[in-house]
Amino acid sequence: MSIEQYIAYLMSEPGSSSCVKASEVLEVSHDKVNRLLNQEHYSSYDLFQRVKNELVLSGGTLTVDDTVLDKPYTDHNKSELVGYYWSGKHHKAVKGINLIALVYTDIKGLSLPVNYRLYTPEEQKGKNDYFEEMFYEVLSWGLHPGRVSADSWYSSLKNLKFLKKEEIPFLVGLKSNRVISSKPHVYQHVKDADIPEDGLHTHLKGFDFIKVFRTVDQNDNARYYAMWEPDNSDTLALQREQFKSAKAEHWNVEKLFRLIKQTCQAERFWVRTKTAINTHLFSVLRAAQRLLLMAKHQIINSAYAIQRTLFIQAQKDFIAKHGHLTFR
Repeated sequence: MSIEQYIAYLMSEPGSSSCVKASEVLEVSHDKVNRLLNQEHYSSYDLFQRVKNELVLSGGTLTVDDTVLDKPYTDHNKSELVGYYWSGKHHKAVKGINLIALVYTDIKGLSLPVNYRLYTPEEQKGKNDYFEEMFYEVLSWGLHPGRVSADSWYSSLKNLKFLKKEEIPFLVGLKSNRVISSKPHVYQHVKDADIPEDGLHTHLKGFDFIKVFRTVDQNDNARYYAMWEPDNSDTLALQREQFKSAKAEHWNVEKLFRLIKQTCQAERFWVRTKTAINTHLFSVLRAAQRLLLMAKHQIINSAYAIQRTLFIQAQKDFIAKHGHLTFR
């Protein structure tokens, strides 16, 4: 049994994943599946290496975000990496595993996960620490993004300053209480500023000149975003269409999280050790990479289509075999 077989199992399994279920499908012992998950050691570098030749490594958008993999029935005292984390889906702290990912969208529109971390309390690192680590890792591996995008969790001054040091343009979310100054010695919260449709060129306290954009959702909730370019004249020239384009590319990380939860068994597993959980989630991200590439190469209609395709074939086979039988 190989890791690639386990990944193919995750891609094709429509129900809940477990070592027992995997052993039935792969026709190996339960212990063999368990040993694979507990003895293999894969890293984020391995994830990047699998797809680097598929991507245009320069000029794309590198996006960071995190998600909670819900594990409501897992005993966090017996399972490593399981804790309580804030969930945007549930709007409260929930029990689960915190996955932090970097997704790269190249200039041809291909979007794939290229780096990840599992939040580990004993490392005593925050999300921003993991982001900085992952960012410099992908640079050292040969990725040269033309822009970085992140939500407001990752828009600390420290993060913005290291992006500025590397001269990487960015789009980041801003909390409504971030302080800006559009006139010398006059400061205000971003929520109190009059922001035109094409953005407000202003100074972010402690940083540099940025262009602020505002969106309002259907419930009349406002959100704020900052864009920055190494040359201030380019920052000043940013228009709303550029903002909308960058924001659309940022959404690719949310698409990844939905894909791995709905299709790749990200939340449906029953192993407890850190090594086994990492091997499973590495396999989940590899499954997502493979599905996205299969869709790109038109092997399947979409990354969500493979399980339906497999079921239809199984259904056809069943009808061909049993459709002529009658029972009295």
